[in-house]
Amino acid sequence: MSNAFVIRSLDEVRFWSRIMKEHSLFLKLGFRCEDKQLIHEAEQFYALFESIENRAHAFTAGTDPQTITKFNEEVHTAVSHIWAFKRKILGLIIRCQLPGGNNLPLLVDHTSREANYFRNRLTELNTGRLEPLPDAIIDENVFFLRIMADHAKFISHLLDPSERKLIDQANHFSDEFDQLLFQARDLDSMRPQSQTVPLLDQFLDENRVSVKSLRDFKKTARELIDACRIKSIIHPLLADHVFREADRFLFIIDMFEKSLTGKQSQAPNPIAIH
Repeated sequence: MSNAFVIRSLDEVRFWSRIMKEHSLFLKLGFRCEDKQLIHEAEQFYALFESIENRAHAFTAGTDPQTITKFNEEVHTAVSHIWAFKRKILGLIIRCQLPGGNNLPLLVDHTSREANYFRNRLTELNTGRLEPLPDAIIDENVFFLRIMADHAKFISHLLDPSERKLIDQANHFSDEFDQLLFQARDLDSMRPQSQTVPLLDQFLDENRVSVKSLRDFKKTARELIDACRIKSIIHPLLADHVFREADRFLFIIDMFEKSLTGKQSQAPNPIAIH
């Protein structure tokens, strides 16, 4: 146990507990008025992850590692419960038991994948079994490239049909990230032979360029939504939510680049540890 374990744990919990909290809100907004029990459950998860987020910000880098280990276990349990809630909702939607709701099946699946990612990371931290760098580079990129592709699809479907230019841009990003995901999966299937420094470095460089373009597109969309300058049913918080996840992916790419080649990171840590 070390200071690094505490810093890494707090970084993950602060970022992902906020994401889980916001998922609860988005799911709630997508339910029908008559889905009172599901709305109530979503509200409970919102309160739970808001509490976790606040507690995570109350800890510092100097907190006893054993305290953080127990906290991670508690958060893991909460994340497992919201994961199960999301999968339950997905089943109801796919079996046509929530007709007329506004939660897209892929969006619900997307949020459950992020919950599963979060709880797996907590397990890795508490057991001290983080992946070797070459494996982590491929696995993290496979995960986040799919997340970015999903985001582009959601943006396209939530914009008003009259916003033709923005829809075209979103669809372009969807196609681009689908292709990047296919490339990442090819690299995955070729490992360990594919895990050379030159190939992984090129992999990171190529993904960084595309993620930065998508991040900037999301930033512009967020600003336009905030200013009520485009027609959509995108909640302003959702626009900020997907922007933050793209920014997080860029940070991760830069951290991998620095670890792989010694190049200085180009992005600041998105979450400061006080």
